[in-house]
Amino acid sequence: QVQLVESGGGLVQAGGSLRLSCVASGRTFSNYAMGWFRQAPGKEREFVAAIRRSTYYADSVKGRFTISRDNDKNTVYLQMNSLKLEDTAVYYCAAHLSVVLTSDPARYVYWGQGTQVTVSS
Repeated sequence: QVQLVESGGGLVQAGGSLRLSCVASGRTFSNYAMGWFRQAPGKEREFVAAIRRSTYYADSVKGRFTISRDNDKNTVYLQMNSLKLEDTAVYYCAAHLSVVLTSDPARYVYWGQGTQVTVSS
């Protein structure tokens, strides 16, 4: 069992930056592939980025967002720069044990509770 707790969300102006963090419980964090997803009101959950030993990004955030991890701290980060209004959503951290990075939310076994990111004009 893995528990994931996100933090770092908030209100930011367009063009600004935020860094999200996700702390995982358990002693085998390094074995998990970690992902970030987001869900805006009235929309489906959307893949943002994933990391294990390599990284994988949605086209909509490539070049603006950076996913990273610190296995010693059981933490995965999402650095978000040049934020746009359309980045407004609840952001979720997720984990799975496959060695293959995936954007399919159905492949992820563990989910955090989400953190709200609101980008204003």
